[in-house]
This record gives sequence, structure tokens and C-alpha cells, in this order.
Amino acid sequence: MFDSILIVCTGNICRSPIAERLLRGVLPGRKIDSAGMAALVDNPADPGAVQIAKKHELMLDDHRGRQFTSALGRQYDLILVMEKSHQELISQVSPEARGKIMLLGHWVGAREIPDPYHKSQEAFEAVYRLIDQACQSWLLKLNG
Repeated sequence: MFDSILIVCTGNICRSPIAERLLRGVLPGRKIDSAGMAALVDNPADPGAVQIAKKHELMLDDHRGRQFTSALGRQYDLILVMEKSHQELISQVSPEARGKIMLLGHWVGAREIPDPYHKSQEAFEAVYRLIDQACQSWLLKLNG
């Protein structure tokens, strides 16, 4: 049903790359990518994100930030966002995508996942745990 998933955050250098790599690992054979609403285009993943990902055996070394566009949104069956504000921004840029946007934290109490950018490693760890919990809940729903 959902063969392609786009994960969206703000800058596409912290949260969405981590979620992208987590979901790719547990949903092989599906197209899973990420983008940002105010992406730091072509920038590598934030050092804090790289460090926390490595701690959890994920590699972000080859990640480069990418901007969300309406054309990009049309390429995916499901768009998962970190915050409700991302849903609204995508709806403004790409009204036709409205029906396929959901919070990554939808199945864990419709929880928004805060941005750890410029915060401590403890903040990155807490956000990683939220992303992992949300991805595991999506895995159950998508494979159930």
C-alpha cells in the first residue's frame, strides 16, 4: 500500500535523516527518503545527529540536505512529518499532498518530535528515542 515514504523535518539535517535510515533498515524494498521545509540544501547531517546515529549503528555520512517541493511530494505514497507545522507548510506548498501527510509520531499519541538542532547530545539522544519509537510503531502498522 505504501511503497514509498518521504520523511520531512525543518532543515533535513537532524531528525528526518535519522528517521529515514531507521525506516530503511526495517522496511527493506521500499523507497524511503527525506527532505526539509527549510532545508540546508546539500549540507551534510548535523554532527550531533551523526554522532547519535553512529552510537545506534546508523550511518549518515552520505546524507545531503534536500528541499521539499510539490514535485518531490508527488513521488511518494506517504509523507511523515515531525511537527504539525510541517503538515501545514506542506499543504501550502503542495495542497494535493494533504491527504497523505501524517505525523511520524501519529501512533505514539500523535506526538510531535522536537528539533534537537544546536542542543546537547542528551537532547539528540531523547529525540533519537522518540524517532525510534515512532518508526517502530509505523513498522507495526505498515506490515500489520
